[in-house]
Amino acid sequence: MRLKLDEAITYGTHEEALRLARQGREAASAKGFLAEEEYFKGQEELLNGNFASAIEHFDAAIKINPQDGAAYNDRALSMVELGIIDEAFYYFDKGIEAEPDYATIYHNKGWLLNNIGRHSEAIRYFNKALQLEPHRAVTYDNLADALLSLRDYRGALSAYRRVLELLNPDSCQEIRQEIGRQIDRLEKILKQEKP
Repeated sequence: MRLKLDEAITYGTHEEALRLARQGREAASAKGFLAEEEYFKGQEELLNGNFASAIEHFDAAIKINPQDGAAYNDRALSMVELGIIDEAFYYFDKGIEAEPDYATIYHNKGWLLNNIGRHSEAIRYFNKALQLEPHRAVTYDNLADALLSLRDYRGALSAYRRVLELLNPDSCQEIRQEIGRQIDRLEKILKQEKP
């Protein structure tokens, strides 16, 4: 359920993500999985923009299951939404410590680093996420953005092409079109650079 929710958050609709979070909460509740129930409650609050409440639920999930890297990750994302950037890094790192094979947390830490202009550091985290999950289109997309910021046009072009290979061709048409425009732009830049 968590993977489906992550996919819906990344490439689906808000309504779809909320529906999946609700289903996850209900299923966890029915089975008496308290940590999972708190996690999905946190997801619902996060999706509804109630970031402080989301943090409370993620904290409850972490208290029950301190090895839940996703709960640390989503707590950090809620903090970012509240503008608490430096402390968010602490929770990304706690999540990495708790669940070192969880690619999403490396991706999201890279995303934050990239957004605050620390592109080279971001690339290291994107590459770690891709080592763990080599077919993460969203990570290639963010990697391309970081490479573009560093003016590594060839690297960005390669990463954007990889995104198109990995995206489901039947969905995400707007995203596919935007990436196609980026590829066209980069191909023109590289063509002009040739001596």
